Amino acid sequence: MRTSSNPVFRNLPRQEGGGYANFGSGVAGAGQYGQQFGNQYPNQYQPYQQAPPTTRAMTIDDVVTKTGITLGVLTLSALVAFGLTAANTSLAPLFVIVGGLVGLVLVLIASFANKMDNPAIVLGYAVAEGLFLGALSFMFTDITFGGTGGSALIGQAVLGTFGVFAGMLVVYKTGAIRVTPRFTRMLIGATIGVVVLMLGNLVASFFTDGGFGLRDGGPIAIVFSLVCIAVAAFSFLLDFDAADQLIRAQAPEKAAWGVALGLTVTLVWLYVEILRLLSYFQND
Repeated sequence: MRTSSNPVFRNLPRQEGGGYANFGSGVAGAGQYGQQFGNQYPNQYQPYQQAPPTTRAMTIDDVVTKTGITLGVLTLSALVAFGLTAANTSLAPLFVIVGGLVGLVLVLIASFANKMDNPAIVLGYAVAEGLFLGALSFMFTDITFGGTGGSALIGQAVLGTFGVFAGMLVVYKTGAIRVTPRFTRMLIGATIGVVVLMLGNLVASFFTDGGFGLRDGGPIAIVFSLVCIAVAAFSFLLDFDAADQLIRAQAPEKAAWGVALGLTVTLVWLYVEILRLLSYFQND
């Protein structure tokens, strides 16, 4: 049984056959739904046989539609936040802190309270992360906050983010990298390591200027950002594999909201890391 490194995704019941080359029935995944909807059956390790009679099974159209809506709301919220912070720079730290915290709380609620299929939570997360990303992007490109003084950086980061996503989707569909249990364990271990280093650097920064040097723009910071980008990129493979199993298992249509939430979480992380890396080179 494979587990995604995305915090929104959980274990899915084991399915027959590999999903690494079969990702044609869905765009992205939310493995956590395997646990939520699996509890509707007596044996939680038994795959779905069919969607509940009162609803239809999730399809690729559901995934595309819900993901598009979620990203659309996030983009609109980010544009509003960027415009407001451009007019009043004092709002930038507020939006970053409030948006980041609210987004984190909503993800935790969705993950641990089995609310991934709740559109209000998913869209609420999109609004909160939009405020966070809009203000953060402004801070990275405004000289008032030590930014580079140009908004072209944002376009480059967006292009890079969706370029990586498309590339990993191709890698998954062609089976160039197999999502095996060993690969999954290694990636989850790398994700935990990255998170621990981030937290350690944050704590160290309270006592030493720059902490461990993981975010100061130096050579170590560049290498660390590249590692974070690689881990986020490969995490898409686990998400795709989880989604492949979920769709083949005929999970209920409402599970598509969880797919959208899981994808958005990974995309947000990837965008922030790419934006940060590009800012290092601009500062040079």
